[in-house]
Amino acid sequence: MNSGNFFSELKRRNVYKVGVAYAVVSWLLIQIATQVFPFFEIPNWAVRLIVLAIVVGFPVALILSWAFELTPEGIKRAEDADAVGQHSQGHVWIAIVVIAVALSVGVFLLGRYTAGRVTPPQGETAPDVPEKSIAVLPFNNLSRDPDNAYFADGIQDEILTRLAKIAELKVIARTSTQKYKSAPENLRDVGNQLGVANILEGSVQRSGDLVHVNVQLIRADTNAHLWAESYDCKLSQGVFAVEVEVAQKVASALHAKLTGAEEQALALKPTNNPEAYDAYLRGLAFEARSAPFASPEAAGFYERAVQLDPNFAIAWARLSRMDAAIYLDRYDTSTTARGEAAKHALENAQKLEPNAPETLLALGYYQYWVLRDYEAAKTTFGRVSKMLPGSSEAPRALGYVTRREGNWDQSIAYFEQALVLDPRNVVLLTDAAFTHTMLRQFATVQKLYDRALDINPNDPDVMAAKAGIYQAQGKLEEAAGFLSEIDWQTPSEKAFGIKIDQLRFEQNYAEAIRLLQARLAQFHFGSDYDKAGNQVVLSFAQRLAGDFAGAKAAAEQARHTLEPLYRDQPDSDSVAAAVSLAYAAAGEKDSALKAAERATVLLPSAQDRLYGPGHEEILAFVQTIVGENGRAISTLTQLLQTPYYGRVYSEAPITPALLRLDPLWDPLRGDPAFQKLCDEKQP
Repeated sequence: MNSGNFFSELKRRNVYKVGVAYAVVSWLLIQIATQVFPFFEIPNWAVRLIVLAIVVGFPVALILSWAFELTPEGIKRAEDADAVGQHSQGHVWIAIVVIAVALSVGVFLLGRYTAGRVTPPQGETAPDVPEKSIAVLPFNNLSRDPDNAYFADGIQDEILTRLAKIAELKVIARTSTQKYKSAPENLRDVGNQLGVANILEGSVQRSGDLVHVNVQLIRADTNAHLWAESYDCKLSQGVFAVEVEVAQKVASALHAKLTGAEEQALALKPTNNPEAYDAYLRGLAFEARSAPFASPEAAGFYERAVQLDPNFAIAWARLSRMDAAIYLDRYDTSTTARGEAAKHALENAQKLEPNAPETLLALGYYQYWVLRDYEAAKTTFGRVSKMLPGSSEAPRALGYVTRREGNWDQSIAYFEQALVLDPRNVVLLTDAAFTHTMLRQFATVQKLYDRALDINPNDPDVMAAKAGIYQAQGKLEEAAGFLSEIDWQTPSEKAFGIKIDQLRFEQNYAEAIRLLQARLAQFHFGSDYDKAGNQVVLSFAQRLAGDFAGAKAAAEQARHTLEPLYRDQPDSDSVAAAVSLAYAAAGEKDSALKAAERATVLLPSAQDRLYGPGHEEILAFVQTIVGENGRAISTLTQLLQTPYYGRVYSEAPITPALLRLDPLWDPLRGDPAFQKLCDEKQP
């Protein structure tokens, strides 16, 4: 058979038509597999199996169309059909193609429709997820040495930081991703929880000077791999080129356009010293581990990094921030030195890279924490927010600063903005709840705490905070349910304090005294300040129980602990307030009033709308203890209408319910003006 007859025979036997019909039907099946299967959570291997079957079946279909004919009497061998003159009609194949095309288009449109309207599992509601959104999950440490986990975390953090500099990308903060596995089983759940369309997974293997990095960019809703790459490099030559290329490739895959300034920021090489960079990554690991508290260990590693490379600007900036955070605690004799160290590190960063976002962040925190220049800090953080549009840090910091200024609605808006980029950050959720607490918006507070408990079930700090909100509303039974697991060994001073408040409200003084004495005898306190605080609380509990000798002894212990701090830190408002309570418990009226009034002068409400009124609350409490009832009631009347951070209780400001419940206010109960305050309705 010559070639012309062969192709004529192919046409006569409808092999061409079968090929076309097979291709269209195959496309239909692939559309069903790729567009509809994910909607029913059918695994990806089923899609691959269908594609493989289609490829294998194509030559089989062509062979069968050559060997058999579709006749009015059914399927017959081609030779038999030729013998009786029966052949398939073209319109049969045309009908098949038309039907297949119609079904294909329908399934394609259905797939697009369902892809945009998928209902997330576990009852969650899918938000509008931007296409150019990404979460960088924790990188898996494949090194033989488990101590190298900090290195994998550092590479992840550096890639994430670079991505956050790209304006067109929505990048989820590391604090929201760090609790996930390196390669979770259900990426759709992760994408829904974080509000992103794309996930970056990776692994890092370090062996001496050699580093192997593997990364892959995955579509969260379909598990489709958009891009993947492996890199091998030497630590001595730096891993920055890898971090830069990953950020660039991710941006390209997500069609995010980079400005010239963004390209320069991505390509920045922070240091040429691998040992300095290693120390810097160790500092990042300690900082992340201790958040939200300051980490002296992290400060030590940052200091090591700048010793190895004095031109390491980002390390200087991080060192300044950590020293400023330690300064903020103000509970040790190194406070002044820490403030000077933060200034010195900041100045070095400014000399090297004055306009880098990391340097500006350090400047903003120095203005906020050390100088307490809130207007300047707000301006600086505003600049950073424009430079790092994908980072939650600037709006979060702006939430803190505007809260100090008493701009409550603005503060809440900034926290909500930060939560979009950091939705699974329990600390950020509790910070937002804290702001609503100052406004006594307790229903909103409880919802935020519930969100936090959905992420970290049974978190003792969050559960205790939730109990504190119930206490502020006078709901002691509800509060008790969240405090049952808290005892003297509880690490959190805040949670333990709320437990003692509950026992005092219930007038269970014996149990409160037992827990306090056990804690003072056996617990390792983070500072003398914390220990003295427990001694003061014990003194008041013993006073309520009628043990006046024990109360005086505990008060004397607290006074001896706090007086040296008060002498060494005469400008510390927190220490002045604490020592005033010790003096009041010890019955030293003049000293108590003097110290309490000094605290209000050191941090007046006009300067700090958040913490300033809390010192007025302590002054009112001291006035109550020493018999200045009229002045105390006058102060409490004003405080009931003021948003602020409570100092007598754990965070919650004074409420009518707290005044009714707490026996510490009993000296005021005979005054009708005080009773009127207790009877007020909660706004």
